[in-house]
Amino acid sequence: MKRVITTLAILLVVVVTGMSALVLLVNPNDFRAYMVQQVEQRSGYRLDVSSDLRWHVWPQLSILAGRMSLTAPGASQPLVSAENMRLDVDLWPLLSHQLSVSQVLLKNAIVRVTPESSAQRAKNAPQGPRDAEPASASSGWSFDIAKLRVADSLLIWQQPGGDEYNFRDLNINMEQDANKLATLSLSTSLMRNQRNATLNLKGQLDAAQYPHRLSGQLQQLDYALSGADIPVQGIKGSLSLQGEWNGDRQQFSFSNLQLTANDSMLTGQGSGQVALPQQLVLDLKASTLNLDNLLTSTPVPETPGVQHATVARSPVIAAPRERSNADSPLNDLNLALKLQADSVVWRGLSLTGLVVNASNQQGLMTLNTLSGKLGNGSFSVPGSIDIRQPETQVSLKPQLRLIAIQPLLKAFELPESLQGNLSLDGELSGNTLTVDAAKRSWQGRATVSASNLKLAQLNLQQMVQRAVARVSDKVSSQEAVDEGIESISGQVALNKGVISFSDINGNGQNLGLQGAGKVDMVQQQLDVTLGLKISGWHGDEALVKTLSSQPVPLRMYGDWNSLQYSLPVDAVLRDRLQSEAKSRLNQWIDRQKEGENKENLKKIMRP
Repeated sequence: MKRVITTLAILLVVVVTGMSALVLLVNPNDFRAYMVQQVEQRSGYRLDVSSDLRWHVWPQLSILAGRMSLTAPGASQPLVSAENMRLDVDLWPLLSHQLSVSQVLLKNAIVRVTPESSAQRAKNAPQGPRDAEPASASSGWSFDIAKLRVADSLLIWQQPGGDEYNFRDLNINMEQDANKLATLSLSTSLMRNQRNATLNLKGQLDAAQYPHRLSGQLQQLDYALSGADIPVQGIKGSLSLQGEWNGDRQQFSFSNLQLTANDSMLTGQGSGQVALPQQLVLDLKASTLNLDNLLTSTPVPETPGVQHATVARSPVIAAPRERSNADSPLNDLNLALKLQADSVVWRGLSLTGLVVNASNQQGLMTLNTLSGKLGNGSFSVPGSIDIRQPETQVSLKPQLRLIAIQPLLKAFELPESLQGNLSLDGELSGNTLTVDAAKRSWQGRATVSASNLKLAQLNLQQMVQRAVARVSDKVSSQEAVDEGIESISGQVALNKGVISFSDINGNGQNLGLQGAGKVDMVQQQLDVTLGLKISGWHGDEALVKTLSSQPVPLRMYGDWNSLQYSLPVDAVLRDRLQSEAKSRLNQWIDRQKEGENKENLKKIMRP
């Protein structure tokens, strides 16, 4: 044991002595020009190191540098700048005065991905033909760099003409082998307009054919969003996929997509093209898709005694940047989307079997198919959305079949005063694709019908029967059980928040009705008049005949939270009595005239 310890101690002394001698014999500044030359030769980027290089021996033989920057050709700002840079080097190549860097560590770096930091083509630079063969594969500019670490840094990202985003606490670890197969991990956070986002990424990247091809696997990307204009519980989830990039054609594709967002889950695949015209093809499937947990526009149910958290709104900026349809990325994109979802929750509605087949042609979006089931009913809403003009144009042709009315009213934040099943065929148009805009500014017409319709806390037959009983005791009827209206149909017109009903016809047990009216969704008022015909009366034949044949007008009007009613049964009966009295008077007059005529005839016939 003593011999082993003595041997190890001797070896340690030899290694330390050798490294110390190497440090004394080799000046790291001798490699400065070599590093600058290699970086520029392999990538075209300019490397600047402002301070002298110095050795760091323990625990890893390294070269320490102060401020450094890496600038793309023709760029006005560096792509990467850092306060500290450490190069971990291999020992044996130094014996022959060669530099082999095993790891690069940048600390407190600033990475700029902006128009100012991107490479610029020289004004007089020659351009080859578009159909020329692509350049040979680049060997990369890592020059034997196996590991790259970026710690406690900042990423500034900005698209041309877009907003600037600062990703803080940027940490990157990348390792690559001799075959250019890299393992990557990344974490960062973003804060903007009172919104927070955190990202944690792990993946693999095959850069053996870079820049012509890249392929890789995003093993896991965990994200979390919170703050203003985001649901109170936030949005959390993960993403994984396999992807490939074709640099020559500027095309990409991905498969085995698995995306989770709160309790929603999507799978699928897609492909696209970055070069103009940009293209994107998506084929997605969802087992569950809860939009209410992802959107802030969902109505919150009012439960007595329960307090609901309020979604924080984005701050008011003194001079906000005006956005228009011209800013939409859809104007430069050709999109084809296919989506199938087994279960979807939208504004409290539980949809099943949702199928979406949509396309976008540089701002003209077409909903070829938007269909599904709601309860025992079904729906289909094809249409188009045009954002090629400053004002959005929306055109939809909804078709509903036996859709439950009460949940639908709740979803659109309307009084839940009707029960039954609704069928509808219509055409709607507007200038903004939101529920609030649809209730305020859309226009359209539709043919509607409903079955098993009931008015909440309102029995039409019973109202008429009790009103007749108060006016006259000559007729009676067995008090009806509220079985609603078996079927009703009519025409509906929507004009800037006002729904107008016309040609309303319906029937139920011992009930027939006709009518018209309107509902103002903006002012929350209505004015509807129904002519009710009730059968099943007993008593005075004349009154029974009158009540069975003549409609009794029921008017409902005023604020829909405190409706007023008008049911003038006495006027109907009074009109009937007046009509009967007038008829009897006319009969008496006719008899009198007939008697006088007979007397005159007798006088003429008398000899």
